Amino acid sequence: MLQLITTIQIISAILLIVAILLQQRGVGLGSAFGGEGAIYRTKRGIEKGIFISTIVFAIIFFASALAGVILR
Repeated sequence: MLQLITTIQIISAILLIVAILLQQRGVGLGSAFGGEGAIYRTKRGIEKGIFISTIVFAIIFFASALAGVILR
């Protein structure tokens, strides 16, 4: 069981890294330090899908890490 959780954690970590790297650059905290913070737009299409998948992969990673700690 612990080996399955470890495998899920590794796969979700890799997918999370890929999803983060695929997101558009210049979004987020950069606007707090003088970036283009005046422009707000809606995520559409594949950008929205990548954003949602990033959240899902983060939740799966966190849940598998928590399950691994509890089962040890």
